[in-house]
Amino acid sequence: MPRTSNRGKKFPAEILSREEIGALMRSCSRRAPTGIRNRALIAVLYRAGLRLSEALSLRPKDLDRDAGTLRILRGKGRQARTVGMDPAGFAVLERWLDVRSGKLGINGACRTFCTLSGKEVQPSYIRALLPRLGRKAGIEKRVHAHGLRHAFSSELAREGVPVPLISRQLGHANIRTTTTYLSGISPEETVKAIRSRRWNGGAGPDETR
Repeated sequence: MPRTSNRGKKFPAEILSREEIGALMRSCSRRAPTGIRNRALIAVLYRAGLRLSEALSLRPKDLDRDAGTLRILRGKGRQARTVGMDPAGFAVLERWLDVRSGKLGINGACRTFCTLSGKEVQPSYIRALLPRLGRKAGIEKRVHAHGLRHAFSSELAREGVPVPLISRQLGHANIRTTTTYLSGISPEETVKAIRSRRWNGGAGPDETR
C-alpha cells in the first residue's frame, strides 16, 4: 500500500468546527457517485466517531437505520461493538446506498464504502482525499479522518454526554483511555476555569474605578 508523507507521524489535535465540517462535505460533489460516497464516509466518521479502518470495513448488513446503529465486527483489538448514529447522518449515508445499489448495481456483499466497481476503497486514498477536500473548502487546519473522530468526541463532551458512554462509542478498552483522550482534545473545563479568574490588567487601585 502506498505510504503518505504523514503516515506514522503524530500531530497535535486540531478540532474542526461544525461549520468547517459542513464546508468539507460541501466540497464533495452532490451528483457524481464518488462525491456522494465521500460525503457519506465523512458523515459516518463525524457522526459515529469511527476509526477509518472501522468505517471502511462496514458492510450494508451492519447498518440499521431503524435502530440507529452501526455494527463494528472487528474494531481495535478485534473487539466487536454496536454504536449509534443520528438520523441526519443516516440520511447522508442512505443517499450513497441508493446510488450504490441502484445506479451502480453493486450488491450487498461488497463493502459499504467501495469503488464504483465494487472493490475496496484503500485507506491511502482517503488519507490523500481529505486534505485535498480541506484545501478546496478553504480550511486552514489539518484535515484527516481521525480529526473527524476528534470533532465527534469533543462535541459529545461539550454536550455533557457521560464519559463511560463516550468510551463505549469510541471503542476504548479502558475508560481512563477516554479520559486522557478527551483531556487532549476537549479542554473546555480547564479553559473555563482559567477564563473565570479576575485581574485588573496591572492597573493601580484608582485606575480600576
